[in-house]
Amino acid sequence: MSTPPPVEPSLRRGRWYRPGAARRPVPRAVRQILLIVHILSAGAWVGLDVVLAVLVVTALRARDPGLVASSFQALGLVGMPLITSALLSLVTGLLLGVVTHWGLLRYWWVTIKLGITVVLVVLVLVLLRPGLDAAAAHGRRLLADPTATGDSSSLLFPPAVSGAMLVVAVALSVIKPRARVRGRRGGVRVPPPS
Repeated sequence: MSTPPPVEPSLRRGRWYRPGAARRPVPRAVRQILLIVHILSAGAWVGLDVVLAVLVVTALRARDPGLVASSFQALGLVGMPLITSALLSLVTGLLLGVVTHWGLLRYWWVTIKLGITVVLVVLVLVLLRPGLDAAAAHGRRLLADPTATGDSSSLLFPPAVSGAMLVVAVALSVIKPRARVRGRRGGVRVPPPS
């Protein structure tokens, strides 16, 4: 009669074990701090998108030239906080994917959230930031000469798309559909010690 191999102490009930994977458990406090920073940075990102939308609509709809110029100038102030919150959300999301059982490419909802975040961060860095700088410069021109013209209707698109995609990402985080990415095998459930 052979005895079963001993179960490692780190493989408690309900934990996942991937054969051949040498993973050190990350302290719970570290995971919680990462999660808090991730949620706060994503919330800041959504909030900054709302601020961006309000400033763009105000700049395009207001009749007072001073308010229009001020709104365009304020758009230049939104860029760096938006980039910071977007990058922080991406980095903490990647770290959470690495240190939790959800993984980065194990579940569809995580993979979709990662794709959304990467695409939005690239769009913010490559397209939105230069557009915000140009809008701020346009606001300075309007302040000097209220008759200056410029087309800024393209600034309505980024907060609408970004806001919608971030709502999808938040919904996926809350719902957490259990569908796994095809071809990806998860861990093996370790039976509790008898």
